[in-house]
Amino acid sequence: MSESRQVLVLHLATGGEPLVFAVSTRAGKSLLPRLSVLMGSGGVETTELEDGTSVAINFAHVASAHFDEFPAHARVYGTPKKGTGFGG
Repeated sequence: MSESRQVLVLHLATGGEPLVFAVSTRAGKSLLPRLSVLMGSGGVETTELEDGTSVAINFAHVASAHFDEFPAHARVYGTPKKGTGFGG
């Protein structure tokens, strides 16, 4: 069984490709129950990503948002950097 990571997928109101963020476990647990409120109010939320950085999201510009799972090897915003060579 392959590993996966939790990601937040944002589809912007202006169209185009979705933005995909690897959120930290803590941020995912915090954001999931509030996602519908943020979408409805158009609020701004700063969310911690898996690599320790953060992103500010203005939900007024988001048409739809959902959590999904991506393969652990997929690179998205907030994915921790791996070392080089066989060890990383």
